[in-house]
Amino acid sequence: MYRYDSIDRQLLQERVAQYRGQIERNLAGTLSDDELRPLRLQNGLYIQRHGPMLRIAIPYGILAADQLRKLAELSRRYDRAVGHFTTRHNMQFNWPKFEETPNILAELSEVDMHAIQTSGNCIRNITTDKFAGTAPDESSDPRPIAEILRQWSTFHPEFSFLPRKFKIAVSGSTEDRSVLRVHDVGIELIDAADGTPGARIFVGGGLGRTPLIGQVVREFLPRQHLLTYLEAILRVYNRYGRRDNLFKARIKILVNALGIEDFSKQVEAEWAHLKDGPATLTDAEFDRIAAHFAPPAYATLGDDPAEYASARASTPAFAAWAKRSVYPHRVPGYAAVTLSLKAPGKAPGDITDVQMDAAADLADRFSFGELRVAHEQNLVLPNVRQADLPALWAEARAHGLATANIGLLTDMICCPGGDLCSLANARSVPIALAVHEVFDDLDYLHDLGELSLNISGCMNSCGHHHVANIGVLGIDKNDEEWYQISIGGRQGNATRIGKILGPSFRADEVTAVVQALVAVYVEQRTPTERFIDTFDRLGIEPFKARAYQGRDRRKTAHD
Repeated sequence: MYRYDSIDRQLLQERVAQYRGQIERNLAGTLSDDELRPLRLQNGLYIQRHGPMLRIAIPYGILAADQLRKLAELSRRYDRAVGHFTTRHNMQFNWPKFEETPNILAELSEVDMHAIQTSGNCIRNITTDKFAGTAPDESSDPRPIAEILRQWSTFHPEFSFLPRKFKIAVSGSTEDRSVLRVHDVGIELIDAADGTPGARIFVGGGLGRTPLIGQVVREFLPRQHLLTYLEAILRVYNRYGRRDNLFKARIKILVNALGIEDFSKQVEAEWAHLKDGPATLTDAEFDRIAAHFAPPAYATLGDDPAEYASARASTPAFAAWAKRSVYPHRVPGYAAVTLSLKAPGKAPGDITDVQMDAAADLADRFSFGELRVAHEQNLVLPNVRQADLPALWAEARAHGLATANIGLLTDMICCPGGDLCSLANARSVPIALAVHEVFDDLDYLHDLGELSLNISGCMNSCGHHHVANIGVLGIDKNDEEWYQISIGGRQGNATRIGKILGPSFRADEVTAVVQALVAVYVEQRTPTERFIDTFDRLGIEPFKARAYQGRDRRKTAHD
């Protein structure tokens, strides 16, 4: 993984000192709350429903064991011994004291961590594949490009006050696991026919109030031009993006208004002034960064060793876990392992200080001291010997990190919602807990197979409900919490937005609606179909009819 040098560390120390001064001036009354607001947001500090929330960056999702231990320590000392992972690889502390946040950032800087690019109208934390560098279907490792983008975009003066936040995702595999098509810019690393490294560039994707799928603005861009071309995109956005309307300020609105052809012409015209300029990415600079991501000291092993095969045959619980949590690795004898943060009765994406310490220990023992934060709000150990999987499972299970539900209905993406967020219209976590309680039979979940359910507490779609097979959106209706249900969304190469079923449901109806939707799938599926396949074949009407039929019966009983 990338290790910070003296320049990186100096930048962090200077930022902490600057931020500490801003907080001290605010507390002394010489810097108003309104004047502080853009400054604190640049350092990841929000004011939420019950007080401050500090969002900590984990660039492109890579964590060292010592960094996770530091997060555990800080959660004990400054928070309530718990952290929350977001879909952008960040961690949120939801209960820090305002005046202590400079101390948190100072201690984070000791392990090369910070809160830069976690908020504000800037280029946000770069995201990528949780299996980057290890996936068998990977043609280009996205981590060096993600790090180059981090260095290029951090403190870039031209992009510190964009019309709105700007999100970039990078993927280098055959199957997109970074949801790049719903980002402001998605970078799909590919090679030209002659082997020239480069990328296909998507632009104008996004969720929120107006969900849109990104469009290809350039089919192939040679790697050396990546930074200058992205700068051209951002300059066009900075010049023409809406600043008069918060809800129309994202680049997706600009691309949609101009059309992809006209937008592309604007970018090409701007790029003409930048191409081959100082920001051209040389092979030497790429190689310098890529050297930080050299493979660890893998042993020469064979696949499916006796220890692994025997444990699967003798222990059904281990076999079920391995089926859902163990992902293939490009190196024989190794696997990538997902540690589930979706245990029954727990808020999705939350992790306690004890679990952080335990996960860090597992990383040191089994995965060369490295972890990944997944887009789905789980942790990943990217380099585990297959022979060690039974021992890893036993220890992870003891710490509540081995729920065998990865990719299943209860592996929900869920924002904190109205319990914490001041923007939320409704609570998310109680809905997630209620659904998990109803679908608590792992055998049944495994029988249902791959099925995504995501929950957002407001239209900002922090829970990515738009791209779930079943999406739940909290809305405000006459000062009451109601929930809009969508169906048919999906991620991956065929990313698409789900369709709204119809009128919203009360909170106490949501689990019954989910049950009704699942029942249609169980009744109508063929032996090889996933939930999304059955939906694609049948369309929305059978699911809609069942959902509202059940609602009518419940209303009659209630009356």
